[in-house]
Amino acid sequence: MKHSFFIAGILLAVLGSAQAETFRWLDKSGNVHYGDQPSEEATQVEQKKFSNIKDLEQEDLPYATRMAQKNFPVSFYAFSKCGNPCQQARDFLNKRGIPFADNNLVSKEEMDAFKKKSGTDSVPALSVGKTWLKGFEADAWNSELDAAGYPKFPPYRPTPVKQPATKN
Repeated sequence: MKHSFFIAGILLAVLGSAQAETFRWLDKSGNVHYGDQPSEEATQVEQKKFSNIKDLEQEDLPYATRMAQKNFPVSFYAFSKCGNPCQQARDFLNKRGIPFADNNLVSKEEMDAFKKKSGTDSVPALSVGKTWLKGFEADAWNSELDAAGYPKFPPYRPTPVKQPATKN
């Protein structure tokens, strides 16, 4: 039990630090240091880049999905008050196992940029590569995702629930 708390703590620290800026520098004596802020006397300061969590998750995807994602990235767009249509669309993508960027448009600048890219101001909207789909229509979304090479089914199967043993 103690080990699982220790491991969980390390994972949180590592994942949290991957999101923060990390620097490498040398002190006056030539010793190497790492941290979120170099000292004032630091020399040869370098900002280090680490993979984010999404990059690590991509390694678990099947080859066909990674290729489709590389050639035809999927981005989903919604407003905060979109309600049921946006939730249905998001659930559809998750159920099919599609890796996608989930964009919740909040500011006027985000909405203006979305309208300029998509040619519409209605949501839900989906971009598959350079193709835009406006409104949620499962058949149209399936057709476009199929054409882009995304698998029709998620790369995993749900684990069946074990039934309790019955006594005879």
